[in-house]
Amino acid sequence: MQQNFTSKKLLIVVEGNIGAGKSTFLRILKERLNLDIIYEPTDKWQNIGDGGNLLDLFYKDIKRWAYTFQSFAFITRVEAINERLKNSKAKYVQILERSVYSDRFCFAKNCYEAGLMSSLEWQIYKDWFKWLVEGYTEKPDGFIYLKTDPKTCYSRMLKRDRDEEKSVPLSYLELLHKKHEDWLINKSEVIDYIKDVPVLSLDCDTEFENNIEHQNLLISQIDMFIKELRSKYIVPAKQISAQL
Repeated sequence: MQQNFTSKKLLIVVEGNIGAGKSTFLRILKERLNLDIIYEPTDKWQNIGDGGNLLDLFYKDIKRWAYTFQSFAFITRVEAINERLKNSKAKYVQILERSVYSDRFCFAKNCYEAGLMSSLEWQIYKDWFKWLVEGYTEKPDGFIYLKTDPKTCYSRMLKRDRDEEKSVPLSYLELLHKKHEDWLINKSEVIDYIKDVPVLSLDCDTEFENNIEHQNLLISQIDMFIKELRSKYIVPAKQISAQL
């Protein structure tokens, strides 16, 4: 029997609110499916130059640092992704923790609408976002959305007790939740470039860190999602032979 082939390496992005359970979810993917993970470059946000913590400054005074943080987050994210993609040994699938799109459609847009970023800053951000995304980033093949109630996110955030998040209110998570829903589910906030990218929405309100049954459910959904994405790029061996 001839084997079918695909040379396409899938890039799948895991998206979700603060406290949605991304760290736990990614650890499970690593352990259960042995997938290659590209993590958010939070270490760069927390240690700049002489030890400045931009993430901490942002949460403590969002209005002052909104544009600075969103700009730096975008740049470091693109750098981290491009470096990892270039050097990765993953054969079929790479998982990316958040993306420049959630930066744009959720976090930066929320800052602008909340009056934490001026109209001028927002316009500049959108202009260079469009240029950089179209010229320097790889289009994802799929999004996995960890759909989680803001109150659940807030409870998890308090439980993990990270210093930078101590000043984050529930109202901020509620605004971010709406932005994720508008972008990934309702498709009312999206650019044509990624409008056709499939989205797998997972119920993550249920605690899954120590719940093997729920983990198995999530893994089965992800496995099916990956198979569906890969099927688009599989070329029958007889077709390859015909082209040689």
